[in-house]
Amino acid sequence: MPTADDNKLLLAKHTRREFRERMQAGELKVCIIPVAATEQHLEHLAMEHDYRSVMHVATEVARRTQPYTLVAPSMNIGISEHHMRHIGTMTAMPGSWLGVLFDTIRSMHHAGFENILVLNGHGGNVAPCNGIWGQFQQRLEINLQFHPYWDFLPKEVAEANLKTKSWPGHAQEFETAFALHAFPENVRHDAMQDQEDKEPLEATAEAGAAMIEAIVANIATHVQGMADGTNVWEIPEFHP
Repeated sequence: MPTADDNKLLLAKHTRREFRERMQAGELKVCIIPVAATEQHLEHLAMEHDYRSVMHVATEVARRTQPYTLVAPSMNIGISEHHMRHIGTMTAMPGSWLGVLFDTIRSMHHAGFENILVLNGHGGNVAPCNGIWGQFQQRLEINLQFHPYWDFLPKEVAEANLKTKSWPGHAQEFETAFALHAFPENVRHDAMQDQEDKEPLEATAEAGAAMIEAIVANIATHVQGMADGTNVWEIPEFHP
C-alpha cells in the first residue's frame, strides 16, 4: 500500500487543494510525464511491461528528488502498429497519440510547470516524438525534454550486467532482467523456457537491480539540473 509520503510523488494522489498549495508555495519544480505502451512482450512478459517499467523509474526518481518533482499519470497506450499481429496489443496512430501527449504537456504547463520531462518507455514512440519536439517547444516556450529512460543507462554498467551486451531490445535480456527485479510476478518462467527466443533466459534479477539503480541515479541528477536551471533544452529558433 502507498504511504502518505508516496502519495506526494504522484499527481493523481493529490486533491486539488494539496496540489494548489504545493504549487503556490513554489515547492514543485519538475513534472515527469511517463509515456509507454501496452503490447505483446513475447510469450513470457506481461503486456504492461513498458508502462510499468517507466512508471517504476519515474516514481523512484521523484522519490529521490523530493519535494520538487511530481509524476503525472502514465500514457499507457503507445504507437505499436508493428506489434498488432499479436492480439491483445493496443496502439494509437501517431497523430492522435501526439495530440493527447501535447494536451497532457499543455495541462501541466497550465498548472504552473516550466520544467517538464517526458520520460519514454517504448521504442515505437521515439521517432514521432523526435520529429515533432521542436514544434512542441516553440508552442510552449518552456524547458520541455523527451528522453527514453534507457538512454540513462551507462554503457559500462550495461555491458557489465548483460551477457548479450544488447539493450534495450524488446522483451530480451534487458527488459526481462528489469522485470525480474522490479516486478517478478510479470515473468512467466515456463513460457520463457518453451518459446523459440532463448535470449531472455540470460536475464537475472541481480543484473536488473544494478541497471535500474544506475538509470534512476542518472535521471535523478538530470532532474536536479532541470530544477536548478542548469539543464535546459534550447528552443529552436523561430523563422524571422
